[in-house]
Amino acid sequence: MEKIKKIGILTAGGDCPGLNAAIRAVSKPAIVKHGIEVVGISSGFLGLIEKDYIQITEERLSGILTLGGTILGTSREKPFKKKSFYFQEIEKPQVIKQNYEELGLDCLVCLGGNGTMKTAYKLSKLGLNVIGLPKTIDNDIWGTDVSFGFDSAVSIATDAIDRLHTTANSHRRIMVIEVMGHKAGWIALHSGIAGGGDIILLPEIEYREEAIADFIIKRSEKKHGSTIVVVAEGIRKPERMNAGRYISNVISGLTKMETRVTVLGYIQRGGTPSATDRIIATRYGTAALDLILNRDFGKMVALQNDQIVTIDLEQVEGKLKLVTPDHKLVMSARSMGTSFGEKERT
Repeated sequence: MEKIKKIGILTAGGDCPGLNAAIRAVSKPAIVKHGIEVVGISSGFLGLIEKDYIQITEERLSGILTLGGTILGTSREKPFKKKSFYFQEIEKPQVIKQNYEELGLDCLVCLGGNGTMKTAYKLSKLGLNVIGLPKTIDNDIWGTDVSFGFDSAVSIATDAIDRLHTTANSHRRIMVIEVMGHKAGWIALHSGIAGGGDIILLPEIEYREEAIADFIIKRSEKKHGSTIVVVAEGIRKPERMNAGRYISNVISGLTKMETRVTVLGYIQRGGTPSATDRIIATRYGTAALDLILNRDFGKMVALQNDQIVTIDLEQVEGKLKLVTPDHKLVMSARSMGTSFGEKERT
């Protein structure tokens, strides 16, 4: 088997905690233990198009385990998408393949979410040796129990909910907090349960405005001092309207109660990765290097039942991992009296 001499690594899509830990986990043993040259592609797939890269050395990796963001930079460039400011649709993938070959890469490691895994699969079909590592705070990548970045985001959201409890109780208000999650409500579900949210609204579970209002009114009649409503940004709402503000307006309109809204936004993606995310990213990174050394390409590293597994990129492409109405966490929350905005069950 021909020895692996040079690999490239890139981070694409939105940034999240744990990216640098994963870069370190792939690169450090590759350089120190196996004598492999590692190049970091700048700004995701855009860097591969523009042949913009840096040499990764052991010194560059020092101190990045705890660092948020990505030392390589990232972008949302999708080389197979029709429209682009940089290249025509047909040219971009061919330019990537040409630059991959000119750089002498034996493999390209792609750290990213669903869009990145889709692009990675298409590049593998062009003949590139590719390995994918799942990262996204939304935790919606199919085939893996968890993606790094998610635990940090949940911790940040939970801390915010904890803080809102005190001010909500002090003023006897309804507090609405909007968290990230366009299509998947994992952050809202986990942080809502961990933070003791009274109502949790997810994109996957259809809610009724009247049911939300009735739930809050009943809480008021029982002399509960406040209500915490956790809202995923991707819930059903009028076009171009902020999810949290929409729900806040609905509640105040139907209940005539004082309501305030907090939108966490990008704070959920920033800052130091949690210990859990550092560990997951490290496990994924070292597992990715093992695949490279065995020349087992076209795979995504995943975690299932706390065991590292690999999945063909072809299986991952085009799929999402979503919350189901009968998910065990949803059922647990319901048993605790949490509302998901549904009509009251009998």
